[in-house]
Parts: sequence; structure tokens; C-alpha cells
Amino acid sequence: MAITEMEVKEIAEKINNKELSSLEVAEAFLKRIDTVDAGINAYITVAHSQARKAAGEIDDRIASGESVGEYAGVPVGVKDVLCTEGLRTTCGSRILSGFSPVYDATVVKKIREAGLVILGKANMDEFAMGSSTENSYFGPTRNPWDPERVPGGSSGGSAALVAAGEAPWALGSDTGGSIRQPAAMCGIVGMKPTYGLVSRYGLVAFASSLDQVGPMTRNVHDCAVLLDMIAGHDPLDSTSIPGARPCYADSLNPNVRGLKVGVVRELTSTGIEPGVLREFNKAVELLAASGLECEEVSLSSFEYGLSAYYLIAPAEASSNLARFDGVRYGFRAEGEMEDIWEMYDRTRSEGFGDEVKRRIMLGTYALSAGYYDEYYAKALKVRTLIVEDFNRAWGKFDVLVSPTSPTTAFKIGEKVDDPLTMYLSDICTIPVNLAGIPAISIPCGLSGGLPVGFQIMAPPLQEEKLLSVACGLESLLGFDEKPPALI
Repeated sequence: MAITEMEVKEIAEKINNKELSSLEVAEAFLKRIDTVDAGINAYITVAHSQARKAAGEIDDRIASGESVGEYAGVPVGVKDVLCTEGLRTTCGSRILSGFSPVYDATVVKKIREAGLVILGKANMDEFAMGSSTENSYFGPTRNPWDPERVPGGSSGGSAALVAAGEAPWALGSDTGGSIRQPAAMCGIVGMKPTYGLVSRYGLVAFASSLDQVGPMTRNVHDCAVLLDMIAGHDPLDSTSIPGARPCYADSLNPNVRGLKVGVVRELTSTGIEPGVLREFNKAVELLAASGLECEEVSLSSFEYGLSAYYLIAPAEASSNLARFDGVRYGFRAEGEMEDIWEMYDRTRSEGFGDEVKRRIMLGTYALSAGYYDEYYAKALKVRTLIVEDFNRAWGKFDVLVSPTSPTTAFKIGEKVDDPLTMYLSDICTIPVNLAGIPAISIPCGLSGGLPVGFQIMAPPLQEEKLLSVACGLESLLGFDEKPPALI
């Protein structure tokens, strides 16, 4: 078996047993990237020299008898929204196309300390604003299952590189579904943890009350392992949750008989493709047959989730992105300008893409005098209703389930000129972010030869239960389909 096809655990064991060197593993994945990524465009930056150096250092430590982490030497991809010291961080935008941070994001620091080897920075929708990874200044990412289709977004690069064997796992970020939706479209596992479980320090902000870093992997076990590496309190993040946390990988228990599962009516009816609904219903039947109690539940506030999100998130974005002005760092427009206001105007006009400018304008409008109470304040009230609906559901159910995405991967360019239709791609995932709860997407089948994702949601800080249900369903499904061979 090729190194790039091995499971994370097997790679780690072979490195620790000295059957493979960390450098050999890194070289195998770098060769894979060089071979296939021209047709996928999953990476914005490939860190050839940095990866080789980091892998060599792991090998030296092992050779000297030093104790290294269990997964030391395993390669990883990192979404280009996370700061990496000495390795450019662009957020998929022209305005940061040459920016090289002077520090690591906390999650990046943690994976380095665990000995993971960063292969490069994954492509993404500009500033994480999009559902297809078509909004990148560096060109769209293509889905390994069908290069004419999108991989989902905004963490489409991270999803595609895992699906294409260009890294065994990756880090993404999820603001309204940006880990789970591309995971569904690329046939991998993607998890959005409880808000505050994973540090946001060094994550370039889109919408600060919604953003969350999470793992994107080939299976649920790897997801738990990567979550163990990155979770935990961080004093550098004021929203980070204090206190001890369990070991998620050790807590995995696929035997979840007797748990109560709520099937969300509002996310399994209007707008869901027939093929997606078919595969989702098959998975629910498997859960029921294995001893879980499955029952439909109505969460009526979900009807307004999409509208509330596209007021709250752009409002926060309009504030967060004000820092990109051509003065402190990043791109600055060139040529003669009358004054600093013209410099601001031209820099932001030339540096930001259409979708980012659309959301900044929407958010600025929603926060403006005379409209704040009419739009933004009402959206916050809807957010409260969604939280209350979830809380009522947790009184009866252990987890809730739905399709992850209402459709399978759509064709590149199909929705790019219709923002409202594009926004509907996140209709199943957005309520989770508004409530700050954890959720995971696992592949549950194929529709028309394309992956379908199954979303599981759990109460805050119930990642153990969430991962165990996902592990049990993964075992029942036995999904082991791979993308067609890449030329």
C-alpha cells in the first residue's frame, strides 16, 4: 500500500517503529501533491523546504532516543486562515497575498508540539466567505470526485486535499458550516467543536461569535485524535472555555444502543435533493436497527436561521475586516492618490473580491443608524430562539441528525452568479454555529456517484457522545468509497 493511502495510525506506528522515516512520509505526500494538485488546486502554498526540515528534525529526535508524540512525523494540511510563523497566510485574498505572520496560531503551535509536519496552506473562499471555494484569489479548488464540481466551502481546500490523498488530515474553520459542508461534498469526516473548546487565537476572524477551528479527517477516530491535539483552554483567547477536558480518542465507544436520536423535520424536507434524502434515511434506518430510538422533531426557529446568519455574520465581518486598510500590513493600491481616503478606497476595492465586498456592505448596512434594531437586533433575537429550541430538544434527545448539505457537489460556476442560491447550501449547518454547539459530518453514501454527508449534532461540550455516535454509525455504514483515480 502506498504511504499516501495509509491510515494515520498506521503511518504513526511505522514511524515510531522505524519502518518508515518521517522524511520518507513527507516526501511521499509532497510527491503526491506535485503529481495531482495542479488539477485540484487544494493548496495555496506548499511548504516543501519547511516540511522536509520539520520531518528531518523528528527523525533526528527518534534516532537519538528522545521520546516524541505518538503521531509525530505525520503530515497535515492547514487552512490558510490560520497564522503560521514564517509561512504566508493569505486567507485566499489578494489583500494578504504576501503576508507572512510572525507568530503561530495556538492550534498551529499545538500540532507542531505534537510533532505533525505541516505540508502547506489549504485553499479557501476569501476570508472564509463562501460555500464552494470559488471565491479564492488563487483560483477555485476542484472536487477530487469530479474536477468539474466544487469541493464545498469555505474549507474546500482542506477537504479536497484529504480526499485526494494530499495529506492524511487537515485543519479547517467553521463559521456557518465551512468544515462540515465541504467534508460532506468530498466524502470525508469534518467536525465543528463547541464554540470555545478550541482556541481562535491566530485564526483570522470572519465572524468572531461564530468562527471555530476543527479537524477534517478520513475517519472518526482520526477526528478524535486531532481534536485531542487542538482542544483546551487558551488564555490568549478570551472566549476559550476553561477547565479540564476528556481524551476524545480514548472515549470513543461505538456501542451507543438506547440513545435517543431526533431527526430534524425542518432540515429533512423542503430543498433537500431526493438522492441526498434517500441516503440520509438509509443511515437513520441503520441507527434505528442498531438499537437507537429515532424520532422526528420540529425546531421551528430553524426556518429563520439562514436569514439571521446572513445578518449577524456580515455585521461582524464588516467590523473585523476594517483592519485591512493598506496601512499596517498586506496589499496597498499603487499610483498617485489625492489623500489617505482614496488610498483606503482603492486598496479595499482592489484587494477584496466581490463576495467579501458584498458581505461587508451588507453588514455595514445592518449596523447603520436607523437599521440596527430593524435588522441586526432582530437577528440576535432569532439566534436566541434557535438556542432555546436546541435546549428544549436536549431535554428529550441525546443527539439530533440531518443531512449535512441539501445537495451533493454542484458544478463550478453553477451558482456563482446567484448568491442567494449559494447561501442555501448552508441551510442545514448554520443553526449549529448560531447556537455554539458541536456537530460532525460523516459520509453516508453516494448519490449520482457523489458523496452525501450525514450531520450529527450534540449539546455543548458533549463531543464524547457526538464522536461515539459518529463512530457507531461509521461502523454500520462501512463507507469506504474513494474518489476516482486522479491523473
